[in-house]
Amino acid sequence: MTMKPAADRGSPLSRRLVLRRMALGGAAAGALMLALPRSARAGAQIEEPLIDSVRNALSAAIHSNAPPQLEFQDTDSRLAYLRWLGEMSQRLKRKIPGHQERLELLQTVWYESKRAGLDVSLVLGLIQVESNFRKWAISSAGARGLMQVMPFWTRVIGDGDANQLFKMQPNLRFGCVILRHYLDRERGDLFMTLGRYNGSRGRAPYPDAIFANQRIYAFKDRAAA
Repeated sequence: MTMKPAADRGSPLSRRLVLRRMALGGAAAGALMLALPRSARAGAQIEEPLIDSVRNALSAAIHSNAPPQLEFQDTDSRLAYLRWLGEMSQRLKRKIPGHQERLELLQTVWYESKRAGLDVSLVLGLIQVESNFRKWAISSAGARGLMQVMPFWTRVIGDGDANQLFKMQPNLRFGCVILRHYLDRERGDLFMTLGRYNGSRGRAPYPDAIFANQRIYAFKDRAAA
């Protein structure tokens, strides 16, 4: 059986057809409805004009072919990372049951966050608010994936393939690069940065939600202390 693209399966028309079949008592239709990507609650970035130097810098950051290879200055730093990885894996166990999938996600979040100069707990908190760790999530505005990146970014600084945003590593790369870009534009003001990322600049609910969820993923390395 050939599966339709995720965007088609999540369209309003598709959902209405599924709901109609469920009303008729089709068990298979019920299973299909559970498989459909649920809408994300968060908003989305607003397309803004970029000067050439900024566009080129963002594009270069997105297209870097460097794999997510973690580098540590010394053994203590590596051990601290492994303790963080083990703790975060336990915290995400209910959201992401697969052990290997959890580790791959956390490793990539760590790499892309550090690469963009962002706090890892902030990025994890943002992912929870944006998609609840569902890589197939689609918002009502059309934002996609774990960090709910708007498809226009793939046209502005990517290769134009918006389906890449449903893949873990490209989505995290786009999300972290965009968040870093907004943080630079807001001169380090994280409150305004998060509002801009959400398309609700200057309003409190979204940044407050991120900060609250960031605390869930704060890590105190007792072993190092």
